[in-house]
Amino acid sequence: MTSPHVNVTIDLSRVRQNAEEVAARVGVPVWATIKADAYGLGAGRVAAALAGVDGVAGFCVFALEEAEAVGLWELTGKPAIALGPPSTLDVGRWLAAHVRPAVSTVAQALALAGASPVLCVDTGMQRFACAAADVGAVMEAGGIDEAFTHATRVEHVRRLREATAGRTVRLHAAATGLLEEPEARLDAVRPGLALYRGAVRTSARLADVRRSAGAIGYGGWRSESGFHGVILAGYSHGLRLGPVMVNGQRQRITEIGMQSAYVTLDEGDRMGDEVVLLGEGLSEAEVAFAWEATPHQVVLVMAGMGERGYVG
Repeated sequence: MTSPHVNVTIDLSRVRQNAEEVAARVGVPVWATIKADAYGLGAGRVAAALAGVDGVAGFCVFALEEAEAVGLWELTGKPAIALGPPSTLDVGRWLAAHVRPAVSTVAQALALAGASPVLCVDTGMQRFACAAADVGAVMEAGGIDEAFTHATRVEHVRRLREATAGRTVRLHAAATGLLEEPEARLDAVRPGLALYRGAVRTSARLADVRRSAGAIGYGGWRSESGFHGVILAGYSHGLRLGPVMVNGQRQRITEIGMQSAYVTLDEGDRMGDEVVLLGEGLSEAEVAFAWEATPHQVVLVMAGMGERGYVG
């Protein structure tokens, strides 16, 4: 659910800059991960912005339907890989969309051999991936020349190399979490969050400002400054307790209702002042720590809290 009182701005120039920096740092092709509507930033707009970036070889989606929905090939002229289990065995659809399916069984590899499948190898995640013992059989069934794994640690990268040892195959394992590990870069990288850091700015306006008097709200919290305010965003929009910025000062969301939330304030804050929920020095990592969530979740929620606007 979005709030008409929340402003979301996506900075596409920051997305491009992030991609350029990743490409320069890793020295191998970048496959930009735009699954889940580019983490909520808008897959079509993000893909178009990245299509001309040197080093971006293609895109990663989770399912074929994500690429079809935005006309990814027509929009960018660059291929894609669907990282999730294949949603269809219709080879024609994969070819038309210029998306390669990820397979993990002999049956999938045989059925999708005409779509140049990519092998997904299980190196520890234990979900929709091929066991190391079956790698040879699946690769031969699909005529496969590329393999990857969902890796969170360097040991996963090593298991991928061991599972495919002796075969002529392109390998990739590193998403955002392993970009700084040279051993993990292999033949390509698949950054997601690294492309979107600092690109989302989410804010709301103070709809009410009060001089506090005793216990406040449903929970009876108390203001240390003697002032508090209200914004028109709540847990129905994904908001959680955590830090915000008001007039350059760090404040906090102290209590959340269905469609509104309380904010700590200073004496000089006024109705209509902006409450920044993400951006202006308030990073995804800081909000994620307060939410006890991942930065990925923060980006997705904050990008979807209101109607998106674009700059850059």
